[in-house]
Amino acid sequence: MKDLLYLAWRYLAYHRIKTAVLVASMTMIVYLPAGLNLLIGESADELTARAEATPLLIGAKGSPLELVLNSLYFDGDTPPTLRYAEAARIQQSGLADAIPIDARFRTRHSPIVGTTIDYFSFRGLQVAEGRRFHRLGECVLGSRAAQLARAGPGDALMSKPENVFDIAGVYPLKMHVVGVLHPTGTPDDHGVFVDTKTAWVIEGRAHGHADLDQPAEQANVLRREGDTIVANASVIQYNEITAENIESFHFHGDPESFPITAVLAVPHDDKSSTLLQGRYLGDQELVQVVVPAGVMRELLATVMTVQRYFVLGGIVLGGATLATMALVFTLSLQLRRREMDTLVKIGGTRLRLGALIATEILSVLGAGIVLAGGLSLATGWLAPLATRLLLQLS
Repeated sequence: MKDLLYLAWRYLAYHRIKTAVLVASMTMIVYLPAGLNLLIGESADELTARAEATPLLIGAKGSPLELVLNSLYFDGDTPPTLRYAEAARIQQSGLADAIPIDARFRTRHSPIVGTTIDYFSFRGLQVAEGRRFHRLGECVLGSRAAQLARAGPGDALMSKPENVFDIAGVYPLKMHVVGVLHPTGTPDDHGVFVDTKTAWVIEGRAHGHADLDQPAEQANVLRREGDTIVANASVIQYNEITAENIESFHFHGDPESFPITAVLAVPHDDKSSTLLQGRYLGDQELVQVVVPAGVMRELLATVMTVQRYFVLGGIVLGGATLATMALVFTLSLQLRRREMDTLVKIGGTRLRLGALIATEILSVLGAGIVLAGGLSLATGWLAPLATRLLLQLS
């Protein structure tokens, strides 16, 4: 047996380029389906983990998937908005705690998430530098958002206008960074977190300007109607909230009617969850309740269906590659006819020659399978890290 292994090794080592190509082909045939399954499985776990950690989402009727992607992953199109009063409705029901989410706006690099301090407790977010936001105009950055903006406590970020051609006079808001969160490996790392009222300031539902009762501002007053002062367009609104001008910021309209994108509902128990979902089943109801885990499972079922086609394609490609490898070995035997004749003349039997060829083939296949196994183990070990990195870079 040692003589067969030695001869097979010397032949494969001499034709090292051909051997390397054959081993690499065999490695890819085995590794690609296994590696794909590992990566997709890990990605599915990462996606469903956040959805399963979120009991219920309440949003305006529309696409449940759009609502989940925007509210949980701060990605995708902005869903239809609902009134802020919906959060109070849920809280007053006594069935769940309500956390409003307004994820309509962005900075240059990251999504702006309008919410409350309760969101940090619910997600287990810890501040690495600085503190949480306490007043209007302050923001807390996720770890990745801080890296992209190269900002930390004491710096400032500008919100990004929804429409650069907007001439309505809604200015980008200069937000003060007061904290940076510890990395979590979740979409929260990308977020710029502000108070819900700050998000409304960004939208233009609140603004601040100089006191029009002051004598120096009388030139900007068009007319007075009782307690109402109508100013002309020359009045400049503040685009930064400071300790000096925060008192001048005021809202136009009833905050209960102001828009948010979703309410994250945290029921007290399973019974409360069922009762709360039942309250949104009416045909006249303009609001829907969504179970994020169920929505993500439906999405992943579609992904898995597509995955099967990839695996099937990989099997077909693998079969074609094996056929090509068989052709290479067959042609190689034709070229080695004189070598085989020489081995026969020095006493080699046809059985031994067959065993030699089989040893060479099995050595190539075995090397490919071992390498594929090693790559699969490495993929299984690195898959969580790779998935988090891809989610951060997405």
